[in-house]
Amino acid sequence: MELTFELVAFLMAVAFLAGAVDAIAGGGGLLTLPALLAAGASPAAALGTNKLQSTFGVATAVITFARKGRIDLRRFGGPAIAAFLGSVGGAFVLTRIDPEFLSGLIPALLIAMVIYYSLKPNLSDEDRHVRARPVLLLAVALVIGFYDGFFGPGTGSFLTTALIAAFGLGTVNAIAHTKLLNFASNLASLVVLLAAGEVLIVPGLAMAVASVAGGYVGAHSALRFGGKAVRPLLIVMCLALTAKLLADPANPLTAAILEWWAGASR
Repeated sequence: MELTFELVAFLMAVAFLAGAVDAIAGGGGLLTLPALLAAGASPAAALGTNKLQSTFGVATAVITFARKGRIDLRRFGGPAIAAFLGSVGGAFVLTRIDPEFLSGLIPALLIAMVIYYSLKPNLSDEDRHVRARPVLLLAVALVIGFYDGFFGPGTGSFLTTALIAAFGLGTVNAIAHTKLLNFASNLASLVVLLAAGEVLIVPGLAMAVASVAGGYVGAHSALRFGGKAVRPLLIVMCLALTAKLLADPANPLTAAILEWWAGASR
């Protein structure tokens, strides 16, 4: 990758927008990963560099929510550690096997989330009382953390949906704690990819500065507008990620659909 002022400025602009989107609904990688690939980074380096910049952006969102009293470390400190350890495990497994088999399953899960958010009457900003055991929260954080280290797309959306549907959190509190857990899993992935030499430091740090600003703006927007603004953005990001995954002809689900269509049209 040949770094020029114009290229760095472009990557920073994308990182700012991605940081804002990520702080509200997740899915900022939909913007930054294609930008890094278009700039000439290898797939592995694009993934590592994206983890660098997004870690800073998510950290900013966490700090912003914490200052507003939206982070409960007593309840979510353990799950954050579980997400970190899960992500380390996922990144380790990633170095041993091909994660492509997951790419056919994820669009179906994302579509299910779109249906959930579309049919749910309202997304309240108030927490509900749900008698879910703390060990279940640890398990969810561990599993989704593993997924983030192993594959990644949709992690923020999965976490937010789980915290709202299964654990009774209000929309803004769910987003705030999603950022905490996502920060832990991002940090773990970043450590592994740094050790593997798959991070472009200079463009990554430049993007991190912009991502911090975007994360600040996005977190304040979520606090100000609450669930009314979050639900449509969650739906849009889930649909966009689904479309991106299914646009790849190599995706197992896409390949199966194309094969079925070819057989049906004969």
